Amino acid sequence: MLYRKTALRAAAPVAVLALALTGCGGDDKASGSTDEKPKAKASAESSPKSGGARGTGESATGKVKEGDASVTYELTAQKVELGTEADTKKMVSDPKEAKGLVPAIAYVKYTHKSGAALTESPDANDSTTVWADGRRGTLIIGAAEDAPGCDDSSSIEGWKQGESHVLCETYLVPKGAKDLEVHWSEEDGEPFVWKFAATK
Repeated sequence: MLYRKTALRAAAPVAVLALALTGCGGDDKASGSTDEKPKAKASAESSPKSGGARGTGESATGKVKEGDASVTYELTAQKVELGTEADTKKMVSDPKEAKGLVPAIAYVKYTHKSGAALTESPDANDSTTVWADGRRGTLIIGAAEDAPGCDDSSSIEGWKQGESHVLCETYLVPKGAKDLEVHWSEEDGEPFVWKFAATK
C-alpha cells in the first residue's frame, strides 16, 4: 500500500505504467495456476470468504485496513469508460509498448459505513482491477486522478462515516475487448465482480 501511495504522489504528468505489459494476463495465469488448489482447499476448511458476482448497481461490503484501524465500506462499481489509442499515447512514456491497448477507467463509489475517520489518503481502491475478456489489464498509476466524476484520493482528508467518494482506476486493455469486469476484494478475500459490456 505504501509503495502505491508514494507512486501516486510522485506521478509526473505522464502516468506511470505500474505493471509490465505482460501483466495483461501472462504472469497472472502462471502464478494463479500454482496457488489455485491450496487457496480453494483453505477456503473450504475455513469460514466462507467474501466475493462473488454483483449485478449492475448492486453493492458489496468489505473491510479495508486504513492506517491502524479497519474501515467497512459499501461499494458499487458504477461503470467502465473506454478511451482510444490516442489517449494511451498521452498516458505512457513509450507509446510503442502500449500499441493496440486503450485505457479503461473503472468508477467505483465507496461509502464509509463504520470505523474511524481516515487520517491519510484512503487505501480502499487499492485492490480494484479491470479485466477485459478474461484477462487482467495493466494498471496506469495516476491516470484517472483528474477524470471527470472521479475524486482525487490524495486530496481526501478525514473521510468519516456516512461520506461517499467515487474513486477511479485506469487500466490498459486490448482495443476491441468485448467484456469488461471490475474486480475488488478485501485482503485475502475472494473478489467481488461487476460485469460491463464494452462501450465507448
